Amino acid sequence: MTEPTPVRIRAFETDDANALVDIFRSSVRVVARRDYTLAQVTAWAPDDIDVNAWPLRCAKKHTFVAQIDATLVGFCDLEPDGHLDMLYVHPQHQREGIGAALLSRIESAARQQGLTRLFTESSITARPFFEHRGFRMRAPQLVSTRGQEFINYRMEKALEE
Repeated sequence: MTEPTPVRIRAFETDDANALVDIFRSSVRVVARRDYTLAQVTAWAPDDIDVNAWPLRCAKKHTFVAQIDATLVGFCDLEPDGHLDMLYVHPQHQREGIGAALLSRIESAARQQGLTRLFTESSITARPFFEHRGFRMRAPQLVSTRGQEFINYRMEKALEE
C-alpha cells in the first residue's frame, strides 16, 4: 500500500485563477448541494464567473492554495481584519485533511499579523467543519445573491497565542 501524496500549502499565484474558479464552482455545486437547492447553488456559483477578476481579488488578501503533485485541490483566503472569506476543497478531495491544512495555514498567518480572532460566514454544509475546529456560531443569517436567499452562519474563533 502506498502512502498518500502530501498536500502542499503555498501562496496564490496569478496562474492559479482558473483552477480556483473550478474548485469554487465544483465545491458549491456538488458539496453544498446537499443543503441548498439547485437554484441556490447556481446563483452562488454561476456559470459566468469572471476568472480575469480573480487574480486581483486574491492578491488583495492572503490567499493560499492546496496542491497535490501538480493539481490544485483547495484554497482559502484571509482579509486583513481576520475575515475568512473563502475556504473551498474540490469535491474529489473532501475529507482528506485539506480543509484543515488550509485553515491551519490561515490561523498561522493571522497570528503573524497579530490578529486575535477569525470570523466567517459559513454555509450550512461547512458549519460542522468550522465547529469541529473551534469556531462558534454567533448568529444565523439570511443572505440574498442573484435573486436567491440562503441561510448561513456568522461564526468566529478566538486565536490562542
